[in-house]
Amino acid sequence: MEAATALQVASGPALKVKEVGPGDAEEPQTSPRQGAGSPIPQLLSPVEEHPKICLPRALRQTYIRKVGDTVKLLIPFQGKPKPQATWTHNGGALDASRVSVRNGERDSILFIREAQRADSGHYQLRVQLGGLEATATIDILVIERPGPPQSIKLVDVWGSNAIVEWTPPRDTGNAALLGYMLQKADTKYGLWFTVLERYHHTSCTVSGLIVGNSYAFRVFAENQCGLSETAPITADLAHIQKAATVYKTTGFAQRDFSEAPKFTQPLADCTTVTGYDTQLYCCVRAFPKPKIIWLKNKMDIQGNPKYRALTCLGICSLEIHKPGPFDGGIYTCKAVNTLGEASVDCRVDVKAPE
Repeated sequence: MEAATALQVASGPALKVKEVGPGDAEEPQTSPRQGAGSPIPQLLSPVEEHPKICLPRALRQTYIRKVGDTVKLLIPFQGKPKPQATWTHNGGALDASRVSVRNGERDSILFIREAQRADSGHYQLRVQLGGLEATATIDILVIERPGPPQSIKLVDVWGSNAIVEWTPPRDTGNAALLGYMLQKADTKYGLWFTVLERYHHTSCTVSGLIVGNSYAFRVFAENQCGLSETAPITADLAHIQKAATVYKTTGFAQRDFSEAPKFTQPLADCTTVTGYDTQLYCCVRAFPKPKIIWLKNKMDIQGNPKYRALTCLGICSLEIHKPGPFDGGIYTCKAVNTLGEASVDCRVDVKAPE
C-alpha cells in the first residue's frame, strides 16, 4: 500500500517525509562506518581549566604542631569543571576516625581536632580532572616535651669544682634536642640555681662552689616544645671542704743585736735659777741593757736624795731638786755593759734670782 504523502508549506520549499511502517521500524538503519554491534559513543565535558594546586607558602616547609593542638589545612586548587580531590597519609588512606576532609569547588580542607604524634608524616593532596592531575605534599610534625635524661652522677670533686655526667633521654619528644639545662642547689637553703642553659654536651665542670657547702645537681632536657617535666638528681652530694693550710718554715740566721753603749743624744749645757727644779736629758743605745751612772765633777751621786735618776727605753734623765749655788758644775752620764762603756758631759750653772 502506498504510504507517501506530499506536504506543502506556503512560505518555504516542500519537505518530503517518508512514513515508516511497523515492519520497517524493527530494522534500524546503520551507517556504512558503524556496524550493527558497535556501542553508542558518549560525549565528555571538555576541560576548560587544567588542575593546579596553590600551596600556601607556610606549608612549603615542615608544618610543626604540639600534641593536642588543632590542625586545619586549607589548600586552594584550580580546575574546571570541578576536579576530584583525594588525600593520602604516608602513601596510604587517611584514618577516618581522626582525620576529616571537606572538598569544595575551589579548595580542600584537612582537619585534625587533637593532633597526636602518630599524625606526623607526609600528607599528599591529589587533584584529578580527566586524564590530568596535580599533586602537593605537606610534611606535618607533631612534637611534645622530651623525656628526662636517664641518669646523672657526680664524677669528681676537687677544690671548689665538681664534674657531673648524665645520659641522654630515651624520648626526645619527636624533635631534635636544643640542649640541656643544669642546675645546682646547696643543702643549706635548698634553692635551685641555673648553671648552664642549652648545653650540648653530656658532661661539664661546675666551678665557683662555696667552701663549706654541700651541693646536689639536676639536669633537664630541652627541645622546641620546652623543658622536660622532670629531672634526675645526683645521688651523691658534692662536699666542698676547706683545704688544710700547710705552713713551710724556712731557716734564717739569728741576728746578733749586741752593741756597746753609744749615746745618740748628748747632754746639753744649761743655766738654771736657784730654787727651781732642773732636768738633764740624754739618749743611749746598747745591748745588753747598760747600767747608767751619774757623776758630778767626777763624783758618784747615786743615792743622793737631792737627785732623782730615771731610765726608760734608752732615755736617761736626772732631776736636780731645788738647786743651790753649790749644785753647779760638770755633770756626767756614763753607760756601761759587758761590751764597753760610753759617757757624755754637760755644764750646769746656777745663778741667783734677780
